[in-house]
Amino acid sequence: MEISPIKSARDYRRALKEIEGLMTAKRGTAQGDRLDLLVTLVEAWEARHYPVVDQAAARQSGVKRGGVTR
Repeated sequence: MEISPIKSARDYRRALKEIEGLMTAKRGTAQGDRLDLLVTLVEAWEARHYPVVDQAAARQSGVKRGGVTR
């Protein structure tokens, strides 16, 4: 089971495609383990490249800096 870090958008797309094919894998099997690892890598990639903005925290931050909130 060779799995490499996701280093590029191309690697990311490949991992997503492989995950799609493994969605029916059973836990505790080699395929299920591979799915778990790939999902973990994809989640890390997405957190780094597509951060989710917490709207409530962003508004609160604007208030603290004296900025406009609405």
